[in-house]
Amino acid sequence: MLADYHLHTIFSDDSENPMDSAVRRAIALGLDEICFTEHIDYGVKTDLNCDCDAYGAELNRCRERYAGQITIRMGMEFGMQTHTIPTFQQTFDRYPFDFIILSCHQVEDREFWKYEFQEDRAQAEYNRRYYEEILKVMQQYRDYSVLGHLDMIRRYDPAGDYPFEKVRDLVAEILQTVIGQGKGIEVNTSCYRYRLPDLTPGREILRLYRALGGEILTIGSDAHDNAWIGCQLRETQAALREMGFRAVYTYEGMQPTAHPLV
Repeated sequence: MLADYHLHTIFSDDSENPMDSAVRRAIALGLDEICFTEHIDYGVKTDLNCDCDAYGAELNRCRERYAGQITIRMGMEFGMQTHTIPTFQQTFDRYPFDFIILSCHQVEDREFWKYEFQEDRAQAEYNRRYYEEILKVMQQYRDYSVLGHLDMIRRYDPAGDYPFEKVRDLVAEILQTVIGQGKGIEVNTSCYRYRLPDLTPGREILRLYRALGGEILTIGSDAHDNAWIGCQLRETQAALREMGFRAVYTYEGMQPTAHPLV
């Protein structure tokens, strides 16, 4: 199973890629399944969030147009914070999603990629606060499938790489919660696009997840244009096999299905 479970199109504020073009590219690459996961980040983007009605209509058109050539799932990437949970719940309840990535892109409405959240904070403070917010959201919200790019804060750490051992306790609690809730985590192959030295999340987190009994994994390119669709799917599956994982997962109607690693 070659499935890319993290794709953005013109329905995300940071992509200009037409959905039809993305589907055709995925078919050309020989992918079996894709899941579009457009952005919603209540609390910070206001009018820039995905128009779910238009998104769903275009996705259904693509399903009809390319029936028999590729499976297309309807997903969403929820950039959630504790104070935005009620609004996300309303959105989830309204639409027939197959798959939800629960991500943390900002805390206290301050975004990481703009370095707003890190400003005037010590490295230890913003690293631990990031994981604390993820854990608090998970403890209050269950309508998600996987945690997205779990250690993303490392990508935007102006002080350099923060030692994993200093947040291991929090990460372990997050992973134990994921497992207890019957959810999973995402392996985000944008690490290759950003030329990072490790997978996202890193191998230390993935090995800890496996040691704790975690099994559910999805792989997504986080592509915002055709150049990165399907990025390193086979290579990532091989890396997961070396760490002891046995399957990659896809979703339909929020229910996971396991497929042996290729």
